[in-house]
Amino acid sequence: MSTTDPIIYRSPLPADLLEFARKLRQEQTDAEKWMWYVLRNRRLGGFKFRRQYPVGPYVLDFLCFDKKLAVELDGGQHNMPDQRARDEARSRFIAEQGIRVLRFWNHDVLQDTEVVLQVIWESLHEGSGFSPSPPAPLPQGEGGKA
Repeated sequence: MSTTDPIIYRSPLPADLLEFARKLRQEQTDAEKWMWYVLRNRRLGGFKFRRQYPVGPYVLDFLCFDKKLAVELDGGQHNMPDQRARDEARSRFIAEQGIRVLRFWNHDVLQDTEVVLQVIWESLHEGSGFSPSPPAPLPQGEGGKA
């Protein structure tokens, strides 16, 4: 990315937005904790993600700068009509910044982890001409049947 990229190189963040992002990092949901465990330290395909990263007036759950890909995790409150409208406006703003947004429900992250990771994996490799093998399934317990 160039030094003129408005997402990375911009004026200092408003203090209240910076404080809000810090608070979100400290008060993660179980799904956010699990996703951060998977994404941090380039654990997913070597791609670097940041968590609770401010973009404009919003704070993204997870952002991969290299691929301009955001991963958003939503709880049940995001299924309310007024919240859905806010999320749509938020997604439009983020898309205008050149960032693709993937949204997952918290329960899908915790219960269908492989499916969620497969979607993220494919999005990270989209348009690269690379046809990666899908991540191996999570191991079964000892003595478990496949």
